[in-house]
Amino acid sequence: MDVRTSFAAQTYAQARPATQPSPNAAGPAGTSGAFSALVGSFAETLRAGEETAKAAMIGGADPHALVEALAASELAVETAVTLRDKVVEAYQEILRMPV
Repeated sequence: MDVRTSFAAQTYAQARPATQPSPNAAGPAGTSGAFSALVGSFAETLRAGEETAKAAMIGGADPHALVEALAASELAVETAVTLRDKVVEAYQEILRMPV
């Protein structure tokens, strides 16, 4: 058996579909971890806002804490919408490029 054939067989056995990323793959400069941290922070901000609103409804939180939580939630949602708009705009620019 040829060494090249053996190497090719090993490489083929270790290959995975292009649609299945490797579990430890991070994009340039660790963007995968940064993006997941951003999404986690966004979800935590919304969860904290909801918890504060529930506590305010039953009298467990002061109005000032409620206003702060709602402002933080509003800022997080506005940031997510702006980010989404930029991604859609970039995608549309790519579609307009001549091939």
